[in-house]
Amino acid sequence: MPSLNERPSTIVRLGALRAAFRRAAKGTAARLSRPYGMPGRGFQVGRALAVAVAAMLAWAAPGAVAAGRPLQVVALGDSLSAGYQLPADAAFPAVLEQALRAAGHDVTVANAGVSGDTAAGGLQRLDWSVPDGTDAVIVELGGNDMLRGFDPDETRRTLETIITRLQARGIKVLLAGMRALPSLGPEYGTRFQAIYPALARQFDVPLYPFFLEGVSQDPDLKLADGLHPNPAGVRVVVRTILPSVERLLKSVSPKS
Repeated sequence: MPSLNERPSTIVRLGALRAAFRRAAKGTAARLSRPYGMPGRGFQVGRALAVAVAAMLAWAAPGAVAAGRPLQVVALGDSLSAGYQLPADAAFPAVLEQALRAAGHDVTVANAGVSGDTAAGGLQRLDWSVPDGTDAVIVELGGNDMLRGFDPDETRRTLETIITRLQARGIKVLLAGMRALPSLGPEYGTRFQAIYPALARQFDVPLYPFFLEGVSQDPDLKLADGLHPNPAGVRVVVRTILPSVERLLKSVSPKS
């Protein structure tokens, strides 16, 4: 079967599709913005569709069909990685991609974050959010499970399924952990925070212990809601997680 490089008409059609998708995504994104909370079903479906469109656009970039294409990374998460109330170029995936490229890595990082998503929400949209050709996924989920007081065993089982399905597709995983709020009590906090190191051992995947490391205790690095990183906070998150992501990329063999 000829490659896209050998089929100019396919590339022309792909360009037209990209333009149409961009127009649709722009209109959808303008209407879809909710905080780290409990969006309704209609919001979730629409936001998941927007994520799918964004992922398709990232993969449809000319570099993705050229020989020696960039590594394709997906940030699968909730509002913390999606960039709640931030411009697209200030969100975690965009800032991470910029930092990786500055460090010499040929990589794209797709934003598959959905505000309000639980681990179960991430699982439901997994196939849409992580398209074929993905090389690695940063899994940043579970914070909303904690905020809603979900049973940590339930969250763990869902994350197990996500990692299992990604590994079955030959996709490398970096698991980003989360901490429980002290108000939920020490017993809940111990059970919840044990999820991430246990999964890392079970599946032999690298663990970044706390996604908001260096940010969670500094109000100057967060939005007024006290939960989400502001642009300066995102830069701290990226700077701190960058070595872990670089190690992940070294373990990746690009998919053809």
